[in-house]
Amino acid sequence: MNYLHNSPIGAHGRLTSANCVVDSRWTVKITGFGLNSFAEDIPDEEEQADPDSMAYSLFWTAPELLFGKNSLADVKSGSTSGDVYSMGVIMAELLTRHEPYHDAGMRPENLIKAISSSQTIKVAEAPTGKAKQAWSNDVTPKQAQFRGSSSTAIRPSLPKDEALDNHNALARCCWDEDPSNRPSFKDVVKTLDGISPQKGEMVDNLIKMLESYATDLEGIVGERTAELEEEKLKVEELVCRMLPKKIVDDLKIGKDIKAEPYENVTIFFSDIVGFTSICGKSTPLQVVDLLNKLYTCFDTIVDDYDVYKVETIGDAYMVVSGCPERNGNKHAAEIATMALRMISAMVDFQIPHMPEERLQLRVGLHSGPIVAGVVGIKMPRYCLFGDTVNIASRMESGGLALRVHLSETTNELLEGIGGFHLECRGEREIKGKGRMKTYWLNGKDGFDYVLPGREMAVSASQHEFK
Repeated sequence: MNYLHNSPIGAHGRLTSANCVVDSRWTVKITGFGLNSFAEDIPDEEEQADPDSMAYSLFWTAPELLFGKNSLADVKSGSTSGDVYSMGVIMAELLTRHEPYHDAGMRPENLIKAISSSQTIKVAEAPTGKAKQAWSNDVTPKQAQFRGSSSTAIRPSLPKDEALDNHNALARCCWDEDPSNRPSFKDVVKTLDGISPQKGEMVDNLIKMLESYATDLEGIVGERTAELEEEKLKVEELVCRMLPKKIVDDLKIGKDIKAEPYENVTIFFSDIVGFTSICGKSTPLQVVDLLNKLYTCFDTIVDDYDVYKVETIGDAYMVVSGCPERNGNKHAAEIATMALRMISAMVDFQIPHMPEERLQLRVGLHSGPIVAGVVGIKMPRYCLFGDTVNIASRMESGGLALRVHLSETTNELLEGIGGFHLECRGEREIKGKGRMKTYWLNGKDGFDYVLPGREMAVSASQHEFK
């Protein structure tokens, strides 16, 4: 309002509490001012309105502007002192939490007439010239600042609260009957700052606190979200260790998991020759420690190849390639190379509690069709079914320590790929399948790892063939 009074607009003229709006930042903005010449040319549409409604709209209008006025349209541009009067009425609303003149007991039309009449009387009785100067000299500066209207003036009621005496005095000063005695808006701001000295407005401080809290909250939410994402990744990683990632991704989107046939995969089986003897010389904890060390070594090797670890049962270790992710004919080469790596790892592998003994690993490979799927709800397992699984197991159990034993089917795939050192073992009786020609995998071109020699393996008499 102070800016408005010092601008070309000059005065608001229609200032009411309805023209004081609050924006999203809790800042009071003034509306409904300007375009005075435009407003003066608009026909008075309020003539057809209820007289009390038109009179109510004048509750915020200064008495000196009410002479012969029936509505706000007649007030036009108003005056700066009239705006200060309106400010006093708005203060009364804020202090009482009621509309102005709510307890007057009169109709709005009659109330406006009474306010206009009292102003007419006061203007006629007001001292002039030397008398006015003498009257002004009898008033102290403080009284002049907060001088209220006389008992004959009709004004909105104010609360009877000692804590609000200064606010009440300022409101009375704003609606003084003599417009020249009313303070400017600049003086009103200074007075309010003196009544309630504080750095920044209360709402501004509240906004700053809320913004600070929101900023802190965003940081906390960001931290919690990052922690949640980290935990989510850990859970997903754990689940992917139990089930293939492809299956996990399907489960995450709610897709039904059905058993799926695979035309050709290669399966790896391994176990430890003489494991029963080792267990007899070891405590259960030592056996667990041994298997944990062995399988940790195998798991590290598995990560380097396009294979999937199916399961471990006791000292048996099962891996497949070409399932659940198909890879053409690469599955035989992936499994064969991995098998050589595992055999090579036995050169330096030591049994923790029996360092003088060498672990005797034997491996069997076979390629063929299977059906694979998830079995169970609690502790679900990804299982492989078909004769290919059985034959791969027979290749392992019929093999020799520190050697890779494979079927004719796998041999043909490796010969087609090339680069592998294969040796025919001849025909052997395979339980449930009759006689089958089998082969040894002795190495691979460019394989840089040291393979154990035949002298490191135990004799065939120490094997337990199944």
